[in-house]
Amino acid sequence: MTTANITEQIKPSARQMKKYKIIYWVSTGVIALFELSGAFFMNSEMAKEGTRHLGLPEWFRWEVSIGHLIGGILLIVPISKRIKEWVYVAFGIDFISAFIAYWSVDGLGSNAMSPLIMFGLLIVSYICYHKLKSQ
Repeated sequence: MTTANITEQIKPSARQMKKYKIIYWVSTGVIALFELSGAFFMNSEMAKEGTRHLGLPEWFRWEVSIGHLIGGILLIVPISKRIKEWVYVAFGIDFISAFIAYWSVDGLGSNAMSPLIMFGLLIVSYICYHKLKSQ
């Protein structure tokens, strides 16, 4: 078998690439909508109470909210691969930290599971992003 034959066998088909593209945009879109919608609630009573409930300082709410807004935008716009990687890293750290914060305050309830679900979607988006970029 030649190298060209092996490459042909490994290379995903157009149908597989379409599947990856759909999965990428659905998972990335859900994350982006989740993150961008938070911009409308940065200063809401619910956000303030959530910050107090977790025992976090007031400035941290603003820092995280602005970071979510910037990250949500960067996740869906075409940017360099390196910056996109850092967006995935930042959201990964954010979702894991949110899980730990909710778990330590409330236990393993629905609040603690929500960041894990988003983290799972982030992993799906990340894998599909790399599958699409490898083409």
